[in-house]
Amino acid sequence: MGGTGGFVHTSLAVSTFLVWCQAQSSTRSYGPVFEEQPSHTLFPEGSAEEKVTLTCRARANPPATYRWKMNGTDIEVEPDSRYRLVAGDLVISNPVKAKDAGSYQCLASNSRGTVVSREASLRFGFLQEFSAEERDPVKITEGWGVMFACSPPPHYPGLSYRWLLNEFPNFIPADGRRFVSQTTGNLYIAKTEASDLGNYSCFATSHIDFITKSVFSKFSRLSLVAEDARQFAPSIKARFPADTYALAGQVVTLECFAFGNPVPRIKWRKLDGSQSSKWIGSEPLLQIQDVGFEDEGTYECEAENIKGRDTHQGRIIIQAQPEWLKVMTDTEADIGSDLRWSCAAAGKPRPTVRWLRDGQPLTSQNRIEVSGGELRFSKLVLEDSGMYQCVAENKHGTVYASAELTVQALAPDFRLNPVKRLIPAARSGKVIIPCQPRAAPKATVLWTKGTELLVNSSRVTITADGTLILQNISKSDEGKYTCFAENFMGKANSTGILSVRDATKITLAPSSADINVGENLTLQCHASHDPTMDLTFTWALDDFPIDFDKSEGHYRRASVKEAIGDLSIFNAQLKHSGRYTCTAQTVVDSASESATLTVRGPPGPPGGVVVRDISDTSVQLSWSRGFDNHSPIARYLIEARTLLSSKWKQMRTNPVNIEGNAETAQVVNLIPWMDYEFRVLASNILGVGEPSLPSSKIRTKEAEPKVAPYRVVAKSVLSSEMDVSWEPVEQGDVTGVLLGYEIRYWKDGDKEEAADRVRTAGLVTSAHVTGLNPNTNYHVSVRAYNRAGTGPPSASTNVTTTRPPPKRPPGNISWTFSGSTVTIKWDPVVARADESAVTGYKDSHSAPTLYLASKSRIDIPVPEDFTHAFVQIRVTGPGGDGTPAEVHILRNSGTSMMVEDSVARPAPHAVVITTHSLLMVALIRSLEL
Repeated sequence: MGGTGGFVHTSLAVSTFLVWCQAQSSTRSYGPVFEEQPSHTLFPEGSAEEKVTLTCRARANPPATYRWKMNGTDIEVEPDSRYRLVAGDLVISNPVKAKDAGSYQCLASNSRGTVVSREASLRFGFLQEFSAEERDPVKITEGWGVMFACSPPPHYPGLSYRWLLNEFPNFIPADGRRFVSQTTGNLYIAKTEASDLGNYSCFATSHIDFITKSVFSKFSRLSLVAEDARQFAPSIKARFPADTYALAGQVVTLECFAFGNPVPRIKWRKLDGSQSSKWIGSEPLLQIQDVGFEDEGTYECEAENIKGRDTHQGRIIIQAQPEWLKVMTDTEADIGSDLRWSCAAAGKPRPTVRWLRDGQPLTSQNRIEVSGGELRFSKLVLEDSGMYQCVAENKHGTVYASAELTVQALAPDFRLNPVKRLIPAARSGKVIIPCQPRAAPKATVLWTKGTELLVNSSRVTITADGTLILQNISKSDEGKYTCFAENFMGKANSTGILSVRDATKITLAPSSADINVGENLTLQCHASHDPTMDLTFTWALDDFPIDFDKSEGHYRRASVKEAIGDLSIFNAQLKHSGRYTCTAQTVVDSASESATLTVRGPPGPPGGVVVRDISDTSVQLSWSRGFDNHSPIARYLIEARTLLSSKWKQMRTNPVNIEGNAETAQVVNLIPWMDYEFRVLASNILGVGEPSLPSSKIRTKEAEPKVAPYRVVAKSVLSSEMDVSWEPVEQGDVTGVLLGYEIRYWKDGDKEEAADRVRTAGLVTSAHVTGLNPNTNYHVSVRAYNRAGTGPPSASTNVTTTRPPPKRPPGNISWTFSGSTVTIKWDPVVARADESAVTGYKDSHSAPTLYLASKSRIDIPVPEDFTHAFVQIRVTGPGGDGTPAEVHILRNSGTSMMVEDSVARPAPHAVVITTHSLLMVALIRSLEL
């Protein structure tokens, strides 16, 4: 009796709990969830703003109440204090650094629990004035480097720096020769110049939100000692640290600047990895945007000029704030069950993890085990409900993850999931009847048919979750089935009625078939079923349902009769091959039958086309077989396209007919030095299939040019020289890279094989040939050549060189002065029969002066104070210039003749001879006075 009384007492207690839950169900209650949390705040000292606001807002039902902590201690918000709460925000009036600087946290609470916000710091920004002490002047030799120290005043946070020269606002630009460090504020000048003379002041600026404040130092005078500036090797003065720590996602800036003359160039490199695309390099600065762990490593700055180089190295070490990889979520759990929560965070250094419950530290105790990121509950009780937070932290920051745990204790309740009222089932079939009441803890389930308790047997199965399964159903199984559910909170039941119907059967099954692409076919499917129920047919291809509305007209119902579900297939394609399943279905059962449809068609595309053994006119192709689409491959075709045409054309092959079992062939008759792509097509008795993907683009090798130059013209210019010109070969006929042209020439009566050769380089279309025999008939032809060889010859042309000039110099030379003119005379030279005619004479008495005469005399103007000169006289004609006669003309020699033999003179060279009256240059030979 006492046992029964205890059970009733527990049920009443829980009934009260259930009523409270139902009253709240229309407006579900939940614990606080932060929507706004406080952020780090920087307040400028001396700001006209008289307050600081730290925000905090949480979504909760019932609404949350708020309180704040500073440095872990509760803040008392009194009516007359400087602290006020506006909703959840904390407002601090007249903030003072000594009292208010610190770390703040917001706590939001309601009846479901408490959560703690992230920590937010309140700091005060300031910038004091520079020292009032005068700065020492700097004196240095012009051309050397110099550094001015900024020595900024106390400040928070960091500053930006510029330097003034002489007066405001004459700021010094960063121009490669001068550099202002944004780390120290120091000014560096790599090589001083005269323009650097003057007074220098460091100008420091603080930026806090929208407030900007600037201060500048006393001036320091720079004096230069003028001196011939010698060049010197670089010396790095502004160095980045040996170790630079940075957080992932930030911008990292390294500084490097050197003294030197000439001004050194700065180069950057990463010594243990490739250069990042995020680099922004501007000589003294290396900036890496959105730095990541791949940017970690050793970096080198190199300063270099013509006198030498200097280097500096340092490491960038990447660390990271904690970042969640896995967090827990709001959970509803049954009383008495076990629960495991876990959270994990990434970061560098590796974050530590701790847990909070309702804002208080949670440690292992009784049924609760805390182990790093793991939190385990054994046999949950109602008191375990509340707000839980997982906190991951390292020296760079802290992250919070929150979740609510609701422990449920509920008596079985079928109102949301009752047993189905009417349960139809097919004769000889199977029926599944779920029993899913809402209950906590999980209910124990029993099933009855009428008043008979059901137990597991060959036809009856009650699963662990309470589901009832009846198999091989007969008419005798009809009746009422009731599910009874019970836990320590109470009990409930739900009933359904089982009705047995005739089974659905396929009476005419589809038959397998074999058709060609484009043909039509009907797959039959007839069925019988219980006449009290509707029958529907569905079709599936390889277990994927066929959507008639999206079949593009290929599928259609063949009949509207209820018992006939035939499927018509129109214009069958390869994709329609497969296993077709017809399913006849009622609300209680279904029956299926399958058949295979084979659609034959042209082969699929071959794969993996590879080009090898590339020559000038052929390549070897290989490929892999594609699908034959149920009809054997008979032969292959090879197509190609070039830069000359985007159209694919069938190519000649070896063998001419490529059999269906082949996987390689040679493509012939290609154009040398041409870019090609190839593709392969397979064919069978049903047609040519889709082509393969194009091969990679290749270029055939060079071949000798196939076309000769034309309109070759050869012209004799001297007794031993000729000029040859021609029309060039078109680029498309070169079949390679044109290196130039080859001129072949041979004497009349000789064989062409013995011809002499001259080659040109590039695209020139003329050549000058020397070393020929005088008065000789030559045959000339021209060929193009490339790396593969020489092309065919042009039609040969003939040319006869002229006879040589007379070998005898003019004789009996005399001269006469008349004021500013000297008249020179000589005996004419008469050409022999084997020499070219004399058409004139050349007189040269000064380097820039050449005179031509058709007779055996010439008048040459000379200055009044002219005293002497060297003169050369030679014959000229079609065969060239003859042997010169050289004379030394003196003004005071009157008209006396001076004939000199030039055979034994020194080797030709230019000599400048200076007299009191005239500067003369002997072009060919000279006599020394």
